[in-house]
Amino acid sequence: MQRTPKSPTSHPTARYLVASDFDQTLSFNDSGRVLADIVGIGNFDEKVKGLASTHLVQQGAELTYLLRHDPDFRSVRPEHLVEAGKRVRLKNDVPLLARMLREGVEGASFQFIVISAAPLEVVQSALEGIVPAENVLGTQLSYDGLSNEISRVERVSAGYGKIVVLEEQELRFETSPDHTIYIGDGSSDLYVMHHVNSRDGLTIAVSESKDIGRIAKRTVLSDNATSVLAPIMEDVLQWDAHQIRALYDSHGLSVQGWDKVRTDWLSFHHAAAPEDALAA
Repeated sequence: MQRTPKSPTSHPTARYLVASDFDQTLSFNDSGRVLADIVGIGNFDEKVKGLASTHLVQQGAELTYLLRHDPDFRSVRPEHLVEAGKRVRLKNDVPLLARMLREGVEGASFQFIVISAAPLEVVQSALEGIVPAENVLGTQLSYDGLSNEISRVERVSAGYGKIVVLEEQELRFETSPDHTIYIGDGSSDLYVMHHVNSRDGLTIAVSESKDIGRIAKRTVLSDNATSVLAPIMEDVLQWDAHQIRALYDSHGLSVQGWDKVRTDWLSFHHAAAPEDALAA
């Protein structure tokens, strides 16, 4: 079906940079766990949890550390990383999300990039044919010329490293910081979300994690990747619900449920009774 060309407008087109995390933001599962299954490592979650508890590496960089320093991962080669990307289960309609952002809307254009702490080979493989390779930024590894074993970590896109990558992309696409939109799911995105918020950008969480929910300006929960467009259109372009539903309809999606709920997280402990305090 042919699309109706966008009508001309006298207003200049505003340019926005939309940056997304990968694992559990565009995908349902963790690429590190998929890689561990490929090479036969059964205790991946325990390894990551142990590293996280020591605070030895930045959150999100645990897989990179394991790839470089854990003997169990010495067998990993580039082809394993590529295969892991092929096996990662993406959320529904990731290709449609990329296309809708690429097409833009009247008065606004979007550059879509993915910034992940996962190895670059994994993410590029998972998003091949969906997001241009040059718009996928991940952890960069070097390999031994003879054995093809991972020999060096060139750059890690985790923690503050994500901020550095994001700022580079803002310069590359010549977008202003207040036109940056960042989408993430977990604690490894806290640094970059604080950074985007401090410069009047928009941050969107796609999980119920309390840590990230306190920081993100919007939270949207769905198994469909295009769901993040709703807060973008609503908060950035000031569209109403009717306009947003019409946008989805024009791309063959019908919004069946759209519940807006404010969630308060409370926990309690029993205060000591006065007589108990005196007895202590």
